[in-house]
Amino acid sequence: MTTSQQPDTRPSDARPPGFAGRFPAPYVAVIFTSQRRAPDPSYDAMATAMVELAALQPGYLGAESARGADGLGITVSYWMDEAAIAAWRAELRHQAARDTGRLRWYSHYELRVARVERAYGWDEADGPADPLHGAGA
Repeated sequence: MTTSQQPDTRPSDARPPGFAGRFPAPYVAVIFTSQRRAPDPSYDAMATAMVELAALQPGYLGAESARGADGLGITVSYWMDEAAIAAWRAELRHQAARDTGRLRWYSHYELRVARVERAYGWDEADGPADPLHGAGA
């Protein structure tokens, strides 16, 4: 993809596992940074359920998530607009998961909402050219 206005047309398997797609900008990113208290199998089950539920929501684009051995995690979910985020926040099962997170799983978290104005990516299969400038740049 050479500009943020063109959708990624490569097959989804061309992207490493764990990466969300590339979406035409602008869109909105919700960045959730959390510190887990301790490993808990019920957390993993709930996290999986929430990803599956979010994927069914109108306006959901994708998500990326990572968690270190120290319990620090970052999940970034991507949404078409603020209205889609508001609807997700109002979803009852998501509300219950948030409440449980504060009671059982997290010692601290921060949530940030940002508008993505430009996005691009690179993969070794693309060659060494700068993805914003193409070959020879």
